[in-house]
Amino acid sequence: MLVVEDERRLAESLQWGLEADGYAVDLAYDGLEGLELAQLHPYQVIVLDIMLPKLNGYRVCAALRERGVRTPILMLTAKNGEYDEAEALDTGADDFLSKPFSYVVLTARLRALTRRGAAGAAGLLTFGDLVLDPGKRTCRRAGQPVTLTTKEFAVLECLLRHNGQVAAKPEILAQVWDLAYQGDPNIVEVYVSALRRKLDTPFGRRTIATVRGIGYRLVADD
Repeated sequence: MLVVEDERRLAESLQWGLEADGYAVDLAYDGLEGLELAQLHPYQVIVLDIMLPKLNGYRVCAALRERGVRTPILMLTAKNGEYDEAEALDTGADDFLSKPFSYVVLTARLRALTRRGAAGAAGLLTFGDLVLDPGKRTCRRAGQPVTLTTKEFAVLECLLRHNGQVAAKPEILAQVWDLAYQGDPNIVEVYVSALRRKLDTPFGRRTIATVRGIGYRLVADD
């Protein structure tokens, strides 16, 4: 997720809360930085303030849509009124929330946008008898449900979206954690091991292969 908000205390508070809820969150404090990040990285959803320095939220949203970025956008503003809401939606935003807002309402709307975006962009992700539904946040193998944590689900989704190609460890870190992650990069190995225990071992498979010195990829196990 990308949060573009120039009020640093609010931005950092949102980052803290959303990361506690399992999201990987990048922050941008002005419109130009937000526009650049939104074009460079495949975010699942963008929280975009309207009143931003350098480039306001309306212009950021319009520029993203003109350049083919279809990531769901939730706009935030301190203003209130139907004209602001109409302009936000007309420039390409998917939803609108006025400050001050309830964090519970914010996260509910973000979940809805994430489900909608995942369903519209990808639908089911499959590899052999492994099926991931990003919209419903479910996983099945050989027709059997597999319970995954939020981070396990995100790592698996990253691997599936590479469609058998190598997912480099730094790329997995950026997509599942965030661009500013400074912890031990071996955390990826921890979650890959957990996925193997849940997805491979019980079914007698060897699906997640290590590409030494680079990362991981899914392989057909015939």
